[in-house]
Amino acid sequence: MNAIVALCHFCELHGPRTLFCTEVLHSPLPQGAGSGDISGQNEQAEEEEGGIQMSSRIRSHSPAEGASADSSSPGPKKSDMCEASGCRSLAGGHPGYVSHDKETSIKYVSHQHPNHPQLFSIVRQACVRSLSCEVCPGREGPIFFGDEQHGFVFSHTFFIKDSLARGFQRWYSIITIMMDRIYLINSWPFLLGKIRGIIDELQGKALKVFEAEQFGCPQRAQRMNTAFTPFLHQRNGNAARSLTSLTNDENLWACLHTSFAWLLKACGSRLTEKLLEGAPTEDTLVQMEKLADLKEESEGWDGSEEEEKPSSQPDVVEGQELSKCSPETSLMPDCSSWNVAHRRLSVFRSLRHMRQVLGASAFRMLAWHVLMGNQVIWKARDMDLVQSAFDVLRTMLPVGCVRIIPYSDQYEEAYRCNFLGLSPHVQIPPHILSSEFAVLVEVRAATRSSLYPTVFDDEQFLNKYEFVVTSGSPVAADRVGPTILNKIEAALTNQNLSVDVVDQCLVCLKEEWMNKVKVLFKFTKVDSRPKEDTQKLLSILGAAEEDNVKLLKFWMTGLSKTYKSHLMSTVRSPTSSESRN
Repeated sequence: MNAIVALCHFCELHGPRTLFCTEVLHSPLPQGAGSGDISGQNEQAEEEEGGIQMSSRIRSHSPAEGASADSSSPGPKKSDMCEASGCRSLAGGHPGYVSHDKETSIKYVSHQHPNHPQLFSIVRQACVRSLSCEVCPGREGPIFFGDEQHGFVFSHTFFIKDSLARGFQRWYSIITIMMDRIYLINSWPFLLGKIRGIIDELQGKALKVFEAEQFGCPQRAQRMNTAFTPFLHQRNGNAARSLTSLTNDENLWACLHTSFAWLLKACGSRLTEKLLEGAPTEDTLVQMEKLADLKEESEGWDGSEEEEKPSSQPDVVEGQELSKCSPETSLMPDCSSWNVAHRRLSVFRSLRHMRQVLGASAFRMLAWHVLMGNQVIWKARDMDLVQSAFDVLRTMLPVGCVRIIPYSDQYEEAYRCNFLGLSPHVQIPPHILSSEFAVLVEVRAATRSSLYPTVFDDEQFLNKYEFVVTSGSPVAADRVGPTILNKIEAALTNQNLSVDVVDQCLVCLKEEWMNKVKVLFKFTKVDSRPKEDTQKLLSILGAAEEDNVKLLKFWMTGLSKTYKSHLMSTVRSPTSSESRN
């Protein structure tokens, strides 16, 4: 992350001052860096070879390598610095600290002031604003300010206890400066939590020192006894105690360097840019809406609702149903007594695999019902087998059209789910078995004469099952069916296409037909065109056949709320209405 993290202090004699800052260097160190003596360089080289590996894979080295504080570097004059190091972090000849990120070849350099004059000016201005005009209510807490020219700043002001200071406390701030406003705003929660942790540690150390000094020599009573003595004379010249003295931590600056370097690396790693080619698909929009709904439900969830909810109703999660299975599920093949490797073999891996196991005619009937939106019921003892079947079949539908109950101990109506897994003992209503809007797949133990031929080497376990597909409206073999079904079967039967290529073909086919659904939705629901115009549109779209029309109407239910609300909120202008009439 291209940013600078700095610790600032409000000196009672000199005003706002920058104490310590850490910046990111993608290029070789600036002039004057690593200008320490030969022994220091050797020490740093030895630490590179056998140094301690720190968090986030950042190596912290000795202060032998860093930016030198020579007279040519920008910074306040010595006359503007407190004698007691209140305005100074590192000694005059201290070269600073450097951490190397071996993964990205980035260096994190810490010193009192940036070496670059322009960066020094930006940090200096942010320091002054953070400790003067840009302050949140209460003078302690986070705030955001900045502009395009001088950068944007996340500032967190806080107090440090000091028994010799005015009001027994001194004012500090930790600021993060970068030019990317959006990135900095999106990093607000992360920065707030981590910087707040650093501040709590500093305040905790300072509080222990303050309490010890107050116990030994209470300053409040002493000041009351000398109320008429000039205040500066009372403090006996201790107007600016260093932060290391206030916290009694000689390694304070090395620890702050480690914290600031980790903060810069972690904040830069948590957000990544992703290239999106074109607008998001309908599946992506639906998934985002479901995640948002789940987040709202989890935030507003009341435990009392769970008690009121009937135990027979399966729970809905992300458009799928997680059922409360009956005690008989303990007898299913996924129990602990079964070998895990065998259980993995009793599942469907792809549509092509399912077609080879069920057979061409049974698979076509099943796929037809799936695409038409009819209820698909699987009865089996093996929950993993049913779940894998649903995972494979759902790839033919848009995400918004999928409603799954993986396994239940009672029949659920079609309005609740279009994929339903049932235990073998569950009774299905007779009108469902004879309905043309449902298909039943029964998984039975295969007899020796009905064993399917082995297509793959690992199908020995799956061949122990017999799959019986029945429906009240069987699909005739010579029926044309929806166009997308014929294209799917053509892709599955083409052995030159791998499974991954077939998956991409399915994505393209779904996008093609979802675009037709969008056109039909706008034409019929938004524009309210007459039936004759709708028939002409279907002919243009190549979807005038009965099965294609049914498919488009079902898939219309899978459109995202975002797309529907956008179209429904569009108001046609009078000129467009007149021109159409």
